Amino acid sequence: MGGVMIELENVSLAFNGNYVLRNVNLTIENGKTTVILGPSGAGKSTIIKVIVGLLKPENGSVKIDGVNIVGLSDNELFPLRTKMAVVFQGNALFDSLNVEENVAYFLNEHHALSPAETRERVKECLSFVNLDGTENKYPEELSGGMKKRVAIARAIAFHPDIILYDEPTTGLDPVNSEVIIEMINKIQERGATSVVVTHIIKDAIAVGDKFAVIEDGKIKESGSIDSLLEEEDGANSEFLSEIKAEANLYNKVLSKREEKV
Repeated sequence: MGGVMIELENVSLAFNGNYVLRNVNLTIENGKTTVILGPSGAGKSTIIKVIVGLLKPENGSVKIDGVNIVGLSDNELFPLRTKMAVVFQGNALFDSLNVEENVAYFLNEHHALSPAETRERVKECLSFVNLDGTENKYPEELSGGMKKRVAIARAIAFHPDIILYDEPTTGLDPVNSEVIIEMINKIQERGATSVVVTHIIKDAIAVGDKFAVIEDGKIKESGSIDSLLEEEDGANSEFLSEIKAEANLYNKVLSKREEKV
């Protein structure tokens, strides 16, 4: 454990001449949860696509476990992609497949497990996300929170080293949001390196070890939550003031909960 798992150096990316990432420098530590936090449209989800190789930056390097993936072909990327899983904001479940088939999809595509081993792995993953007995249900029969848990079960099914979550609690009610946050923390405790993209400050604080604040495609601040709270309001990031206000409120809520225990 320890060391750097993902490193972006001077990464820039533009669409039709408009820059969505500007000289991004970001270090993601092995076995930790790094939260990329910022307002909508800041470039957060674009970073995930760059990390998994779906978008190629115009400048800079993107290193996964020491390997610079910029310029690699899809075939060359494949071994690295098998170490990574993405939980998409919209879950990306296959409507025509039931829950068991959705969770098993990438196992069947890329891993040499027997049918019996695959069924057992799927069962374990569904149990982990508290969805025992849902194997034969279809996505249309599930609530939003249940769909998100199926997406997480699919992500952890092949035991990836890195899990990237794109807005994992957006659109969920507070109860389901807390369930998802708890699962992200439990997965990280198993040793996974996690990257969480979100604009929801309280959820970021609940999962993050390290934070990177992005605005207008630029990383404005990075570090622990304590180091962010020590920065002056508005010194480098308008969003930082919102983070500080939300963090203070969050800490007060936690203190009240602890007093009741």
